[in-house]
Amino acid sequence: MLVTFGLLVLMVLPSVIGIVRDRRIDRQIREAQEGRSQEERSRRKETQKSSSRSTVPSTATWYAEGRRSKKLVNS
Repeated sequence: MLVTFGLLVLMVLPSVIGIVRDRRIDRQIREAQEGRSQEERSRRKETQKSSSRSTVPSTATWYAEGRRSKKLVNS
């Protein structure tokens, strides 16, 4: 009976260790995401406060506007 119980423990032990490890990793990921979301909230507050900052269109916007104007000229 003792040998059977020992075999059962040996067979179940790796899965229990894996479950504990997965929960620890999940907890670390959750804490990291919460930290990241708090940083994003603080950044949003900072960018909302500095509305006097000038906005410059991106290169992609300039390229798209140039393409639109060429289409209008060609047609």
